[in-house]
Amino acid sequence: MSYVIAGRAIKSEYLALGTLFSTGLLAYASMGGKKAAPAGSSAPIVVPDASKDEQDFVRQFIEAAEKEEAHHK
Repeated sequence: MSYVIAGRAIKSEYLALGTLFSTGLLAYASMGGKKAAPAGSSAPIVVPDASKDEQDFVRQFIEAAEKEEAHHK
């Protein structure tokens, strides 16, 4: 079977191959680009206008939460 597109007869197998090729090309193109930095390389945690005790508490809390999250993965 063939279809008439822009005045030309195009076979259905060529349309199928074109669809598969263009879908693959779009999927490949969408995976490109700059990758995000790994989660482990984040900047040190700083809490502005906080005492040393508050900063230590926040730092320990976040470290404990990250360990718990890593444990559940």
